[in-house]
Amino acid sequence: MVRGAGRGILRALARVTSRLRALSDETRELEARLRLGGGADKIERQHSQGKLTARERIAALCDTGTPSIEIGLLVAYDQYDGQAPGAGVVIVVGIVSGRETVIVANDATVKAGSWWPETIRKILRAQEIAMRCRIPIVYLVDSAGVNLPYQGGVFPGQYGASRIFYYNSIMRRYLHVPQIAAVMGPCIAGGAYLPALSDVILMVENTSFMGLGGPNLVKGATGQVVDAESLGGARTHTEISAVAHYKVPDDAACCAKIRDLVDRLPRASAGLVSTISSQSAVRSPQSLYELLPSDHRMSYDMHAVLRAIADDGALDEFQESLAREMICADARIDGLPIGIIANQRGLVKGRAGERPRFGGIVYAESAEKVAFYIDRCDRQGIPLVFVQDVSGFMVGTEAEHEGIIRAGARFVEAMATARVPKLVLTVNHASGAGYYAMAGQGFDPDFIFSWPTGRMGVMEGESAIQAVHGPALEKAKRKGQTPPDLEAAVEEMRADYEHQLDARFAAARGYVDAIIYPEDTRVTLSLALRAALQNRGPHLGAFVLPPHLGEDA
Repeated sequence: MVRGAGRGILRALARVTSRLRALSDETRELEARLRLGGGADKIERQHSQGKLTARERIAALCDTGTPSIEIGLLVAYDQYDGQAPGAGVVIVVGIVSGRETVIVANDATVKAGSWWPETIRKILRAQEIAMRCRIPIVYLVDSAGVNLPYQGGVFPGQYGASRIFYYNSIMRRYLHVPQIAAVMGPCIAGGAYLPALSDVILMVENTSFMGLGGPNLVKGATGQVVDAESLGGARTHTEISAVAHYKVPDDAACCAKIRDLVDRLPRASAGLVSTISSQSAVRSPQSLYELLPSDHRMSYDMHAVLRAIADDGALDEFQESLAREMICADARIDGLPIGIIANQRGLVKGRAGERPRFGGIVYAESAEKVAFYIDRCDRQGIPLVFVQDVSGFMVGTEAEHEGIIRAGARFVEAMATARVPKLVLTVNHASGAGYYAMAGQGFDPDFIFSWPTGRMGVMEGESAIQAVHGPALEKAKRKGQTPPDLEAAVEEMRADYEHQLDARFAAARGYVDAIIYPEDTRVTLSLALRAALQNRGPHLGAFVLPPHLGEDA
């Protein structure tokens, strides 16, 4: 009895000290606050105007009980003194009338849904997902327009607000990605081009307004006195100007109409990929909270992580006995075939006569192995899932003589030019050129996720300290005394790196689409895969124009 009780206490202590669990709890608490948008009073004000909030509108659009992925929830949470939760826009990939759909909803509880610089980036990311996956996109517009104090980061530039309208036009003219816009509040000035460049426009009676200028601007510019409804309300644009196509009485009716419109869209033919009956993972996702070590530098078995993700825990490893610091394995998620590329941590035993290798490091042999595996998956049309815990490429005389640069380039080129969907999950480190090779964001993976334990940066803090302060620290060590200013500089750099390596820091800047949790990983990857596989064409860049370029439908 005592021995059993002791084991129970140890398990309880392990749960308490789990780094993944602690970071997950902190992130969930942050996300719960952010989902309140501008706060309870702003939500009540939205209701008093007869309007649903952005999240309520999305809930009404999506099929009941289906999974969804929120993109960029943490974006800008640590900027603007906390006044821009979610940058005032909610982006969701969800299921609408049985099909994967991107939803963009202005959050009017956050500064009247006005556009911050990060709002633009989130909308562009949503459009890129729709273009990349060839799935419908729905805009729920309720915005006062540009947040004028920050117009310098919104209006100009290649990736300023105009880029939204460029993507609108490309989707409409060439890609034929369905775009449905519902004006459910104000839609002012240049923002009006977003619905105008969509395929269908809905407007809600008494609450929506669309115009290049509001009544005050019209009075100042022309001297004309006119009310908002007469200038650009639902009746005006559906009965007089013919700019909008449907007039609906309220938000609920608007969401119902959108669902009906999405349901009418033609469906891609079935059988895009071979699937089998979905199986559950062998390992419980909850066990992953204790599997990852409390110290991110310690080793663990990546195979155990993958078995918790793959259907029936089944992994068919490719060249299992070669370059074991890199795992290449065929598997399935929710019946969908995938190729997994993952980093094995810890000390990896080499072949007879060879020195052990450090897990998480990419060697020349492992780079060549992965490059060949990527090419094979690309030829066979198998989507790739990169599970990152990588510290970089190997350095030193032996590595250089083995041609690490050439092998690394092969790895990067194979990954960059693969035409199949690429999904990324960072579970721990994502450092240096290894992060790039493992389908870093700059290589346009279809989706990129992180667990709360993800750490993204050029290198770890201790390595950076050695790179910057190493000589001074060695000199101080020889003297037996470290100057206070050097100690302070080292501690400041260590703290700064810990802050910037946090997954929440990456999510706040849009370096990952979402932070997800172990128990949600399978469902999230399944939905992302099903969305990506709607596009049978090459998955290269934000979008690829079809071969009939210039032939209007």
